[in-house]
Amino acid sequence: MFIYSVKSTTLKFFGIIGVAILTLVALIFLVPTYSEATTKEIAAMNESISFDNVKNADDGIKFLDQYGWTVDENPIEECDITIPKEFDKVMTTYNEIQKQQGLDLTKYQRKTAKRYTYKVTNYPDYEGTVYANIIVYRDRVIAGDICSADSRGFIQTLSKNQTNE
Repeated sequence: MFIYSVKSTTLKFFGIIGVAILTLVALIFLVPTYSEATTKEIAAMNESISFDNVKNADDGIKFLDQYGWTVDENPIEECDITIPKEFDKVMTTYNEIQKQQGLDLTKYQRKTAKRYTYKVTNYPDYEGTVYANIIVYRDRVIAGDICSADSRGFIQTLSKNQTNE
């Protein structure tokens, strides 16, 4: 007759290993995948766009012009912001918009950047006020969006081809 004893530390060890494996499997299934076509489209679109050398508000206007946006000469706001260390629901959603245009703010967490906000003057088929925001870190645009100031407004990528939601 064999008698085998199991220590509680052994059970804890295998329990931790089991939870780690379950977490890994869950992450594999829950992490979004991006199709090759989408990645190629983003790369092709961004090939003609220069995200570098945005040193001031005037350079920001030139950057937005690459997308076809016309904005007022003077930015409505120019301020320093800090990309949060951990993203809440709002920042996660905002970063998903950035990923749609080939950008990703996770590389810049805890960094201080400059945000320029301009009033868009050529947004099609919309009567409300529309703003363009760009976030610049070390003279490079790391994020940007087009959004409405209205209570039932929208937010979208910098691309003019996207319709508001």
